[in-house]
Amino acid sequence: MDYLIIIISYLVGSIPFGLLLGKLAGIDVRQDGSGNIGATNVSRLLGKKVGAVTLLLDAGKGLLPMVAADMLGFAQHIVMLCGAAAFIGHLFPLYLRFRGGKGVATALGIFLFLSPVALLICAAAFFAAVYLSGFVSLGSLLAAGLMPVVVFFQQGSGACFYLAVFVGLLIWIKHRSNIIRLLRGEEKSWKKKKGSEA
Repeated sequence: MDYLIIIISYLVGSIPFGLLLGKLAGIDVRQDGSGNIGATNVSRLLGKKVGAVTLLLDAGKGLLPMVAADMLGFAQHIVMLCGAAAFIGHLFPLYLRFRGGKGVATALGIFLFLSPVALLICAAAFFAAVYLSGFVSLGSLLAAGLMPVVVFFQQGSGACFYLAVFVGLLIWIKHRSNIIRLLRGEEKSWKKKKGSEA
């Protein structure tokens, strides 16, 4: 039964909500913008409202399997594995030949369940970085790197800390192209976009 709920969590995490919402609007988000199925690219292509819906749905993929496992009485380590499986499902979805998103929104759902205070701190760091720099990717990288640190100071080197390290490392790996563009000064900035529209 433990393995079954973990597998179900992976399949839930694999649901490509950004792609599905794009298809409803007649757009394949993999073919436009950054080519990513996550909320940032959906927002660029379909507007902030659809981007926000994508964010909520992708966060739900991380949160709901953990809530379900907890309510069904599974052990805490199984609950965490459900979150990890959903996260892996988003990054490497079965339905899209294992080519998925970058995991930030799904990680949001995971840590909303595990450590809301740590999530709040990391969210503040994310918004500050995006506001000051204009780069969503930089905010995502900062938040992903900060999460294990905050969790460690809150809870020590327990299972939640190791999950935060695992999630953070994968987010950084999935953002490797963004890191290269940031270093080259080629990353897209929301500030430049707003300035060009003025």
